Amino acid sequence: MSFVKTKGFKYFKNLVIGVGAAVVLMGALAKLESWPWASTALIVGLSTEAFIFLFLGLIGPEPDYYWDKLYPGLDDYHAQLQPLTAGPQADLGTPLHGDVIEAQLGGMLTELQSMSKNLSSLKALQEVDFSGTSEQIKAMNNFYTKLNEAMSDLSDSLEDTKSYKSQLAELNTNLSNLNNVYGSMLNAMATSFRG
Repeated sequence: MSFVKTKGFKYFKNLVIGVGAAVVLMGALAKLESWPWASTALIVGLSTEAFIFLFLGLIGPEPDYYWDKLYPGLDDYHAQLQPLTAGPQADLGTPLHGDVIEAQLGGMLTELQSMSKNLSSLKALQEVDFSGTSEQIKAMNNFYTKLNEAMSDLSDSLEDTKSYKSQLAELNTNLSNLNNVYGSMLNAMATSFRG
């Protein structure tokens, strides 16, 4: 049966099917048009198609699955599977059973459950009522505007306080100087009255 799986056989099978179908269609067309050779063409075409269907029934379907390329022997229950992408590996020594597959797929089940929870959370978020959000944003915007104004006023007050402090320091210096002048004048006047 290895010949049945070759590319040459596949090409031959498709050629026979195509030619047989073409002969049947031409025979049907000739029969509809009442051409003299129509009966012979129709008999040959239908006989060819009957042979093709019998032949296809005997050779069976050909599995062309992508996973068969990665895991050869996937259709055999007792196969020892090794992915081709994993590279050469040692013989596993144990046949593949349902419990082994179930254990290997346990992680996938956990991931699927996690994804389900996440999707439920997204659905709950979708159902949240955001109708009052614009009013809340306006209120927050108003609060920040007032806060900025207060900070600006506080900054102005700070500048005024610094100016006032500097003026008080200057006044204190002037008062000290004035006290010294008055003290000197009083001493001078006291000395002149004694003398």
